[in-house]
Amino acid sequence: MLLRTGACCTGCHRGYPMQLQSASLNPRDSIRKREQGEIRVDGPRGNALQYETVQVVDPGPVLRDMAFSKDHEQLYIMSERQLTRVPVESCGQYRSCGECLGSGDPHCGWCVLHNTCTRKERCERSKEPRRFASEMKQCVRLTVHPNNISVSQYNVLLVLETYNVPELSAGVNCTFEDLSEMDGLVVGNQIQCYSPAAKEVPRIITENGDHHVVQLQLKSKETGMTFASTSFVFYNCSVHNSCLSCVESPYRCHWCKYRHVCTHDPKTCSFQEGRVKLPEDCPQLLRVDKILVPVEVIKPITLKAKNLPQPQSGQRGYECILNIQGSEQRVPALRFNSSSVQCQNTSYSYEGMEINNLPVELTVVWNGHFNIDNPAQNKVHLYKCGAMRESCGLCLKADPDFACGWCQSPGQCTLRQHCPAQESRWLELSGANSKCTNPRITEIIPVTGPREGGTKVTIRGENLGLEFRDIASHVKVAGVECSPLVDGYIPAEQIVCEMGEAKPSQHAGFVEICVAVCRPEFMARSSQLYYFMTLTLSDLKPSRGPMSGGTQVTITGTNLNAGSNVVVMFGKQPCLFHRRSPSYIVCNTTSSDEVLEMKVSVQVDRAKIHQDLVFQYVEDPTIVRIEPEWSIISGNTPIAVWGTHLDLIQNPQIRAKHGGKEHINICEVLNATEMTCQAPALALGPDHQSDLTERPEEFGFILDNVQSLLILNKTNFTYYPNPVFEAFGPSGILELKPGTPIILKGKNLIPPVAGGNVKLNYTVLVGEKPCTVTVSDVQLLCESPNLIGRHKVMARVGGMEYSPGMVYIAPDSPLSLPAIVSIAVAGGLLIIFIVAVLIAYKRKSRESDLTLKRLQMQMDNLESRVALECKEAFAELQTDIHELTSDLDGAGIPFLDYRTYTMRVLFPGIEDHPVLRDLEVPGYRQERVEKGLKLFAQLINNKVFLLSFIRTLESQRSFSMRDRGNVASLIMTVLQSKLEYATDVLKQLLADLIDKNLESKNHPKLLLRRTESVAEKMLTNWFTFLLYKFLKECAGEPLFSLFCAIKQQMEKGPIDAITGEARYSLSEDKLIRQQIDYKTLVLSCVSPDNANSPEVPVKILNCDTITQVKEKILDAIFKNVPCSHRPKAADMDLEWRQGSGARMILQDEDITTKIENDWKRLNTLAHYQVPDGSVVALVSKQVTAYNAVNNSTVSRTSASKYENMIRYTGSPDSLRSRTPMITPDLESGVKMWHLVKNHEHGDQKEGDRGSKMVSEIYLTRLLATKGTLQKFVDDLFETIFSTAHRGSALPLAIKYMFDFLDEQADKHGIHDPHVRHTWKSNCLPLRFWVNMIKNPQFVFDIHKNSITDACLSVVAQTFMDSCSTSEHRLGKDSPSNKLLYAKDIPSYKNWVERYYSDIGKMPAISDQDMNAYLAEQSRMHMNEFNTMSALSEIFSYVGKYSEEILGPLDHDDQCGKQKLAYKLEQVITLMSLDS
Repeated sequence: MLLRTGACCTGCHRGYPMQLQSASLNPRDSIRKREQGEIRVDGPRGNALQYETVQVVDPGPVLRDMAFSKDHEQLYIMSERQLTRVPVESCGQYRSCGECLGSGDPHCGWCVLHNTCTRKERCERSKEPRRFASEMKQCVRLTVHPNNISVSQYNVLLVLETYNVPELSAGVNCTFEDLSEMDGLVVGNQIQCYSPAAKEVPRIITENGDHHVVQLQLKSKETGMTFASTSFVFYNCSVHNSCLSCVESPYRCHWCKYRHVCTHDPKTCSFQEGRVKLPEDCPQLLRVDKILVPVEVIKPITLKAKNLPQPQSGQRGYECILNIQGSEQRVPALRFNSSSVQCQNTSYSYEGMEINNLPVELTVVWNGHFNIDNPAQNKVHLYKCGAMRESCGLCLKADPDFACGWCQSPGQCTLRQHCPAQESRWLELSGANSKCTNPRITEIIPVTGPREGGTKVTIRGENLGLEFRDIASHVKVAGVECSPLVDGYIPAEQIVCEMGEAKPSQHAGFVEICVAVCRPEFMARSSQLYYFMTLTLSDLKPSRGPMSGGTQVTITGTNLNAGSNVVVMFGKQPCLFHRRSPSYIVCNTTSSDEVLEMKVSVQVDRAKIHQDLVFQYVEDPTIVRIEPEWSIISGNTPIAVWGTHLDLIQNPQIRAKHGGKEHINICEVLNATEMTCQAPALALGPDHQSDLTERPEEFGFILDNVQSLLILNKTNFTYYPNPVFEAFGPSGILELKPGTPIILKGKNLIPPVAGGNVKLNYTVLVGEKPCTVTVSDVQLLCESPNLIGRHKVMARVGGMEYSPGMVYIAPDSPLSLPAIVSIAVAGGLLIIFIVAVLIAYKRKSRESDLTLKRLQMQMDNLESRVALECKEAFAELQTDIHELTSDLDGAGIPFLDYRTYTMRVLFPGIEDHPVLRDLEVPGYRQERVEKGLKLFAQLINNKVFLLSFIRTLESQRSFSMRDRGNVASLIMTVLQSKLEYATDVLKQLLADLIDKNLESKNHPKLLLRRTESVAEKMLTNWFTFLLYKFLKECAGEPLFSLFCAIKQQMEKGPIDAITGEARYSLSEDKLIRQQIDYKTLVLSCVSPDNANSPEVPVKILNCDTITQVKEKILDAIFKNVPCSHRPKAADMDLEWRQGSGARMILQDEDITTKIENDWKRLNTLAHYQVPDGSVVALVSKQVTAYNAVNNSTVSRTSASKYENMIRYTGSPDSLRSRTPMITPDLESGVKMWHLVKNHEHGDQKEGDRGSKMVSEIYLTRLLATKGTLQKFVDDLFETIFSTAHRGSALPLAIKYMFDFLDEQADKHGIHDPHVRHTWKSNCLPLRFWVNMIKNPQFVFDIHKNSITDACLSVVAQTFMDSCSTSEHRLGKDSPSNKLLYAKDIPSYKNWVERYYSDIGKMPAISDQDMNAYLAEQSRMHMNEFNTMSALSEIFSYVGKYSEEILGPLDHDDQCGKQKLAYKLEQVITLMSLDS
């Protein structure tokens, strides 16, 4: 962890960081180490400000020893096991001036016109006023007037006030996001712009509100960057359709009340008095109390309002619109004046008697659709007196404003005018006689209770009084006084009363009430009887439970449902009532502080029931261990749990919480110490990656109320990925014969639990029948049951099930009788014929008979070998693809750093090039040489000189192809820091090359085909610089995967250490064409770094040479270590450690090596008879007596010579150069061999290489290898030929260069699409990508052997064929590498065409954007190469061709004006030895 701090010092301010000079810090500053890997830099007074924390090393302390880099921009930091280089600042992470200057980083400031946070010295012209902000108050501010306009206003002059903006003489653009861009006029600190034209203004529609905010940005013409922005609003008044929303808008909107429109321009209103700007001037309805309208009654509705407009000539009058249950009712209305309107006499109605009061929306409109605003949301309430008021009491309870009353004759709730006055009485609440007669009791609850009283009895009925005093003292239940309670009283509908104590003689009775007075018409009696009961207890279960409570206890007895309120106590602890019946009460225990027995007491109302029942609180359960401590994501795998007191728990559950979501599953208690659970599933989202191991946030048990076990702290419960099965092919149907096992392929079938030997419980059903299952990591083998026909296959494991499809088991079809007879007759005739022929041959010659037998045996052998080889090839193709994919997962990619990568491409084969070193000149010449080179650098940066220089060199006959490439690479290294200039020069050179190509009448398709010019090599180098980021982020991964896949696939089979031939190959030249018997061994290898670390299992072939074994072991142990950081096999010895403690050094050649007929065979593991499972170790090189090499036998074929032979690391340009030569030892004449002997030696035995006819059979292995690697080849091609690269954009360089080639084609009138296609292919795929595919060691830190190189060459050739537009006719004599990919190349060609087409359709990249991108690339890699050394290398060509170069400079007018010849002569003088 690095804490970046800013130390205070005199003269330090933002942008000028306090300098900690050299590796030893300023003596006044101290760097203090912290234990958690943090560093604090303290200034002289120790008052440092921490502004950033950066993780730089793995957790652990940072050591005191630290040092700055030479340029003081990096700090080297060490921990116990790690050395890290940390930049002193990371200003680039801040995206705004406020973030940058608010961060507290003293190194950072804001480079205004470049709109970036950077160090002051990196900001161009930062010393000029206001170009570099180092304090927050210096940040650019921008205001605009006006800051909003209507969408119907165009080309409005906008004045932008700017603060803290530097001088803008280069000009400025105003940009309205993606709407429009125009030049701005700078006037002092103001900038004048115009708003967009009509076609560019955003269209604002109602759904998006009445305005649209865009960013008005100022863009510097000098840098092309936006340096200031502010919000600007386009508003649209016309989206408002009411006066209030219009005038309350924050923008300049006016309401035209006679036109009923909202506008930004009040002049468009019809009349002056029709313009409204204030809300109080809007036509609107005022708030009124409830508007009550009874249904079916004709009645007007009068509404108060203000500012109601008088309809003008031709305009319609007012209407009221009521929306009743979805149907609209329009009623004519009368405007009395501007403040009153009345809906005319009309009756209204609505459906149904379930609603007694229906609020209805009311809208007042005029002229058909001009709404009057209703801000108070006034509604009309339609009501029916008779709805839901079937009794007198309910009727008189209604809202008095409804004026409803009870009409006794028909027995209805009505309005007074609807009750016939003569025939009946009409009761109303406010009347003198307002009491309802005939009360009625419909229900009493409960109907039983204890004699002691206290029971709350609920009495429901009709007409039970309208006030509490009506019934306050007139209620008796079974002859016992029952006191009414105010809280439970509902007028007319319900009485709740509390029972008094009953006498022993009272057993049952009716409920009787009087309403107000006890006259017959005001009295009521229930039809139900109320009974007094005696309650008893008999038992409780369970009788014990945990101290934490939560146990559900059932208490049994009689009459336990009597009364209204139950209280259960266990001693002083309440047991929370849950439910009851006549025979039991169920309650839940609460927690207790101690372990003891508690007496049980039950109280029902005022009755206390006594019985000697006891409940025992015991210690809470504990969990001791669980097994296994893992499951799969879908859960439902069995878990065994051991603990104490588990039998106390009634409903045990297991829980897991992940991502804030909880899953619960069930458990079953076996006894007090054991239970089994089903693992809970893990709650994961649909985007969860299925191959990751997960740990739940919480894992534990729900055991009643026991809180301590909800989260288990001592478990590391792990969830492994769910098993994943593959479907039975695209059709989903698998056809089998009876008895053939069903194979379900998949992954994650066995969880990768440490310790191994764990399996999931799989069930596979074929139809309804289960089958016996055998499980491996990647497949389930199911012995199919005795079935025929079509059946669904279903696999179940844990909480998941999956059907890979259907299986069709075809019945064996027996032959018909005629067929059997025909076969028998044909067989008989055939036998007779064969006997006759044999007799004839026997008579002719016994010798011929013997020859026939010998030929027959040879044919049988041949046929069996062909069959075996084809079968093996097919099996390999099916199994290897999955294994390879799984093997490659998770390996890191060892990318080379930028400098090494570019050096390998620009100067292949040269490890320590001068451009990486400081310039080496004698001290007395150093000053003159450096001065000369600086002058020469100025000339190189002069486009006229550089073009003349390159053209002159190219015109010299002695200027070789190698020189051209060297000069191109040197120029690009010098111009690395000025890529804009380099690109300009490159474009000019390419344009010249195209002109020259077309003038010389060459076919246009030959352009850029070969590297015959400086321009072509410069183009390669240009792409090399600009595509590094793309390689790292995108294309590198599939390229590295392809390399690893080829390497691993080759090493799965034998590889001849001498010839480089292999069993698995894509190249016919490198294929072993005979059967090699070999066996795979797994050796346990002791790590050379740490002998105590676990042994590493390594797969080896018993036919591998000892050096091959060492390399495979190094690959396994140092799997994620770059090649250059690994020990070399040549520096290590392989030690075989045998059981008795004996140790043997194994070598390729020693005194045990076999020599036969001048052929010496390299030692293999089979030679030493090393068994499977042996322990081996890599130790430092040593010599033992047993293994000492006989010098006379192997004088020149020593192990080191052999290792050099197979570890050839020369130039990759020639395949022939990488094939090791097999030369006999000059002194002894002994020839080396490993698996196959060289073709050229005539003493090979028959069968060593097999006959020609047999050897061709092995070509099927090419197909098997191609099939295995197909996915990786496709992935690479698809990544390269796609414009959407796994989330990253197409590199700008590709689009820019393709557009340039299209421009050149247009310029020269070339419209043939094949020519344009070929130019692009020659420019990028064949010039850059083929080089990367053939030479992955240019990009990664890896070692590439000859067989991998041969295979990559085949892939590269396929890549080249895919980019070609010509059709290749293939036949049986075509090369095998073209035949191998013949079917794939057409689809690859389609990818290429689509790729070029997609790039062509993309928007063009402006020179401004490209230059900004190139400047950024230059800045990132500014100091990778030593420019002086590169200039010195280029100058060597000036020395060689000085006269030829000076000639054109003298004669050219432009060169003459700039005195370029004179300047070059100055350089030559300064650089000369005798000066």
